[in-house]
Amino acid sequence: MGVGIQKIEAFLRLFAISMLVFTACLVGFDSQTQVIFYVQKKASFRDLRALVGLVYITSSAAAYNLLLLGCYSFSAWCKGSTSVESYVYLAWLRYLLDQAAVYVVFAGNLAACEHSLLVVTGQMNFQWMKWCNNFTRYCFQIGGSLFCGFVASLVMGFVASISAFNLFRFYSPKKFLVLKAK
Repeated sequence: MGVGIQKIEAFLRLFAISMLVFTACLVGFDSQTQVIFYVQKKASFRDLRALVGLVYITSSAAAYNLLLLGCYSFSAWCKGSTSVESYVYLAWLRYLLDQAAVYVVFAGNLAACEHSLLVVTGQMNFQWMKWCNNFTRYCFQIGGSLFCGFVASLVMGFVASISAFNLFRFYSPKKFLVLKAK
C-alpha cells in the first residue's frame, strides 16, 4: 500500500472522528428550557429515542475509527514479517467492519432525521405537537448535528472505498478471487 494512500486514509479517519464526536456532542449536550402555560418544559435528546441511538452510534463509530487509526500507527511503528495471507485476512476484516460502520452510521442518521422531521411538522393523529415552534434553538442545533453526521457518514464511505481498494489489490485482475503470484 502506498504511503500516500495511508496518509489520505489517516486524514479521512481523523476528519470522520472529529465530525462524529462533534455530532455526538451537539446532540448530547443540546437542551432548551421554555415556559409554556406556566410550566417549565425542557427539550433534550433523551426525549427522542432516535437521538439517543444516534449518540451511541456516533460515539461507537468514532471509537472504532480511533482504534483503527491506533492500529495503523502501531503497525507502522513495528514492522514485522508476516505472511500475505494474514494481510488478506486483516484486509477482509477491515473492509467488512468499515462497510458495517458506514451503514450503521448512515442508518442512525436517517432514523434521527426521520424522527426529527416528525418533531418539526408534528402529527395530529398521534397528538404530537410541533416542538420547533417553542424550542427553536434546540431544533437548529439538532439540524446542524444531523448535517455533521451525514458528512461523517460520507467521509466514512470514502474510507470504506479505500479499504476496498486495499483488499482487492491482493487479488489477481485476471482470475476471480485468486491471490496474485509473488
